[in-house]
Amino acid sequence: MSAAHQGVAAWHAYMHSHGDAELLGALVAPEAVFHSPVVHTPQAGKAKVMMYLLAAAQVLGNDSFAYVRELVDGDHALLEFTATIEGIHVNGIDLITFDADGKITDFKVMVRPLKAVNKLWEMMGAQLQAAG
Repeated sequence: MSAAHQGVAAWHAYMHSHGDAELLGALVAPEAVFHSPVVHTPQAGKAKVMMYLLAAAQVLGNDSFAYVRELVDGDHALLEFTATIEGIHVNGIDLITFDADGKITDFKVMVRPLKAVNKLWEMMGAQLQAAG
C-alpha cells in the first residue's frame, strides 16, 4: 500500500472520528500547508492546518457528509464530498498531498456552488473565532 493510500485511510478514520484532534495531529506533517476556499493566503504550519481542519470537521461533519469519489495518484489524493449545512447543498473536493510517511503536507479545499462557499465562510469564521 502506498503512502498516499495509507494517508487516505488515516484521513477517513479521522473523519469518522468526528474531529478527533489526536488522530489529526498524527496525520499532519509539521510543514503542512492548508488552502482554504475562502481565505486568500495559504495557511502554513501544523498548528494552523489543524485549526482549519478541526473547524471544518465541526462545520461539515454532520450525518449528510459523504465522500462520493476518490482518486489516488502517486503522492496525491482527490476526494470529492457532498454535505448539507443549514439546508444548503455543498459539493467540494479535498486535494491532499502526502509525504513518504503518509502525512499530509498540502491540503486544498474547493467548494461549489457560491451559496455553499458563502455559508462555509460564515460558519468557518465562527468556528475559528471560537477556537481563538
